[in-house]
Amino acid sequence: MNYFDTLLFGVYPYLAGAVFLLGSLARFDRDQFTWKAHSSQMLNKENMRLASNLFHVGILLLFFGHFVGLLTPPEIFHAFGVSAGAKQILAIVAGSFAGILCFIGLTMLLKRRLTDPRVRANSTRMDIFILLLLYAQLILGLITIPVSLMHTDGHNMLNLMGWARNVVTFDPAEAVTFISQVGFLFKLHIFLGITVFLVFP
Repeated sequence: MNYFDTLLFGVYPYLAGAVFLLGSLARFDRDQFTWKAHSSQMLNKENMRLASNLFHVGILLLFFGHFVGLLTPPEIFHAFGVSAGAKQILAIVAGSFAGILCFIGLTMLLKRRLTDPRVRANSTRMDIFILLLLYAQLILGLITIPVSLMHTDGHNMLNLMGWARNVVTFDPAEAVTFISQVGFLFKLHIFLGITVFLVFP
């Protein structure tokens, strides 16, 4: 069993999850009104509503799509006549749509926060870091789409599902056996996704 796979995908998810849970509870209890990026809506409203809507709709679709797609047992899909390959194609189509929405919205928000002097002055380093981290994660996710299209048998997706289900059922050793069969690009995407939860609070 690969040492780095064990550390990054068998241990790190629980560390990040603990920090996310405890940090979120502590911040909600003590500083709940700071639990967001510093608002800049009053400083420059140009395209703000469009960018915000695209970003939030896209990221919510991506979050719940990943949640359902990774944690639903394959047997449930099979019961409805959906094969692993068909599910992968469905995930690619839905993920592409949501990812493009999110990418356009986040690009507009990031450009505004970085290039508008008044908005930039009202932004903290953590605001910018979180946006850049989300941007990198989103780009990685979009890059995995053409890679997934090269292998539409669903095997890679089943390994990702196996990893996710075993992580949430507290079987890290079994989770690592699944993730070890996944390519580097997907591992990096997962690692950054876990890191988002780590820094969120």
